[in-house]
Amino acid sequence: MKNSLRIVFVLVLACLLFHPRMSSAETGQTIEIHAKKYAFVPAEITLRQGQTVTLLLVTDDVDHGLSVPGLGIQADILKKQPARVVVTPTQTGDFPGVCSRFCGLGHKKMQLMIHVVP
Repeated sequence: MKNSLRIVFVLVLACLLFHPRMSSAETGQTIEIHAKKYAFVPAEITLRQGQTVTLLLVTDDVDHGLSVPGLGIQADILKKQPARVVVTPTQTGDFPGVCSRFCGLGHKKMQLMIHVVP
């Protein structure tokens, strides 16, 4: 019984010590966006000005990328390696994004629209 309690105590202590701490940016909203030939799903998202959001970018087939120049977003989306992009929009408007890695004949059709509202 004594050994069991020690093991439980050590496991709890290890979890507390080695569990990654969440930054304030990670504790906000997360939006998952899937990239696949030849679309982003969802194709449109809405963010609030001044609110920090994490975009979780996942590819469902081949390597892709996301470029949204108006929001300073540039990310590679690699197979089996989801990308996390933290964004805090400072201005309102519509910000078009595109796939920034050639992914096939329909590559130019791959677009994402980010709406930022007050």
